[in-house]
Amino acid sequence: MRHPTRTIPRRTIAALGAAAALATALAAAPAAAGAETIEQFTDRLVFATALPAFVDLRRQQPRPGELDWASDGCSWSPDRPAGHDFLPGCHRHDFGYRNHKRQHRFDKNSRLRIDNQLKKDLYGICGKDVACRRVADLYYAAVRQFGGPRFAAARAALDAEIAAQSTPR
Repeated sequence: MRHPTRTIPRRTIAALGAAAALATALAAAPAAAGAETIEQFTDRLVFATALPAFVDLRRQQPRPGELDWASDGCSWSPDRPAGHDFLPGCHRHDFGYRNHKRQHRFDKNSRLRIDNQLKKDLYGICGKDVACRRVADLYYAAVRQFGGPRFAAARAALDAEIAAQSTPR
């Protein structure tokens, strides 16, 4: 049987080795993240990041100047219908649309994928509440009907008219 004091240095060495390996992995992580293209980063945030984590990242707004974090919430729909906070889902939806457009890759396929993510996010917010899910279905139908490029010019004109009317003279 070995003396207990002899095992302490071995445990310490093993712990230090594990700590060094962890430190190396953590140091490599930013380099690996830096290799991620802005398009990959955008898609990861829109399609592969849990909604609460997206909300946290939106507060930090990483990669300023490369990403458009602006949002008009749920546009002309209530942000919190029937007490359910749809705003985080709407923020991510706006992020997806704005950045795919900014990156010149907004097309019918990316639009459908972003819209489907909105529906998934809203269903996640609703949980098992069937009435809430029906409201989420209405929001989804609205973005499918009115979120495309056909309505962008009309919406911009309406937004400009609203801004002009609210400007004090």
